[in-house]
Amino acid sequence: MCVLSKAEGSAGSRRALTGSEREVLRRIDPGTRALVIASVMLVLVLCSLLPWVRGAAGWEVLMGQADPALKIGLLPRLFAINSTIVGIGLSALALITRRWIFAFLAGLAGVVVTFEGVIAIWSRQTSGAEGPSIGLLLAVACMAVLAVQWMRIVWSRS
Repeated sequence: MCVLSKAEGSAGSRRALTGSEREVLRRIDPGTRALVIASVMLVLVLCSLLPWVRGAAGWEVLMGQADPALKIGLLPRLFAINSTIVGIGLSALALITRRWIFAFLAGLAGVVVTFEGVIAIWSRQTSGAEGPSIGLLLAVACMAVLAVQWMRIVWSRS
């Protein structure tokens, strides 16, 4: 039978406590914001069914299957790809795992993708062709809301 000295027992519990403290610091609790984020993610999915440029729906822009006569360009397609990856994929990963790092990445990448969306809208307005439709405008608004919500969660943890 091995008997631990008082110092050895206290060092072991200190290590265990430090590990559990680190685990708590890595996790987030989005609270009621999780419902807002999930709802906005759903609206972002529905935006892919709405027209982004004239008659081209968001999923057509995402897959590159829109009519070439519309001359959609690179920026709306880049926004469609990145908003799907960040707005749906990374946000879902952060909600499921509740890890601080994924929430931070979702917030930071959400800000970048929102900026891409604003530039995509600007590119459609200045192209001389058909301007942006409701789906693209709503998708950019969804990405802005997601970015703000994730950054608020991240800042509440700091």
